[in-house]
Amino acid sequence: MPSAISSARAFWADPPDPGVIRAAPLDAPGNGEVLVQTIYSAISRGTESLVHLGRVPPSQYETMRAPFQDGAFPGPVKYGYANVGRVVSGPDAMARKTVFCLFPHQTAYVVPQAATIVVPDAVPAARAVLAANMETALNAVWDGALGQSDRVAVIGAGVIGCLIAYLTDRVCGAEVQLIDIDSARGDVAGALDLEFRVPEEAGRDFTRVFHASGSDDGLRTALSIAGFEAEIIEMSWFGDRAVALPLGEHFHSRRLTIRSSQVGHVARAYRDEWTRRDRLAHALSLLSDPVLDVLISGESSFDDLPDVMTGLITNPHGVLCHRIAYGPAASQCDTPSRQLR
Repeated sequence: MPSAISSARAFWADPPDPGVIRAAPLDAPGNGEVLVQTIYSAISRGTESLVHLGRVPPSQYETMRAPFQDGAFPGPVKYGYANVGRVVSGPDAMARKTVFCLFPHQTAYVVPQAATIVVPDAVPAARAVLAANMETALNAVWDGALGQSDRVAVIGAGVIGCLIAYLTDRVCGAEVQLIDIDSARGDVAGALDLEFRVPEEAGRDFTRVFHASGSDDGLRTALSIAGFEAEIIEMSWFGDRAVALPLGEHFHSRRLTIRSSQVGHVARAYRDEWTRRDRLAHALSLLSDPVLDVLISGESSFDDLPDVMTGLITNPHGVLCHRIAYGPAASQCDTPSRQLR
């Protein structure tokens, strides 16, 4: 399967300066490899903001490496892990397939075929950029070991929080309440058919609390609304920032537990039967619901990415998943509606 693509461009973080687009070497695919032309990528705003600000702790340099990262922390570094593209060269069985890959923002790239997951027909390329987020949310729900009798609170109505609440409601059948300080996120919750509250109006005595707000106040709220012997599952990554918590209040008397959920490893209860590739493929299949388009809050072109990233870091208000479109490749794909229902 021949290809006319012989060069590519990639987006690099170079803290503390704005990101920059650079030429990227592009070799012909070898045996077992595919050449992919990017259609869309997505910005993981929380993590990528910390990368672009140079706030990855030195102790986490290796842990935080993206699968196809170039460069090293603190930078310059080519970082990202939500890329949807079309196979333009490689084995005949992969011809013209739309695939998801944990690859940074780059116009085209060569990777082992095994590093790609074919996007299901029921999932548009424009929505498939949510796959890494859905995988993180799925792993969190697995870590939570939820049952239908659980009362669940999700604090932080960003993409991860919304997807955790969505899965808790649709897949687990547990009672769930989505909580955020921004009352406007109630519109997103409504589109997902989820109960929404601001912190002052949140319920109490939850058996599981997922914290995904990325703020100290959000984690304090989690401690205040958790019930007796409840588990608080921490999804936020604070980078190099310390967090102060009121562990002298309800923490001991209610026998609370705080634990982390991190997508780098499959949840323990599923680890013997599921590989990370299996989990990612399953996450992609869970994106067939058109209502999830509400989590795409904006779209920009790849050429504008340096300015877009700077804007998202300095003014993140209202941002959910920001999608990056790659010119002609994206224009050939149908973009689903992002209207709230």
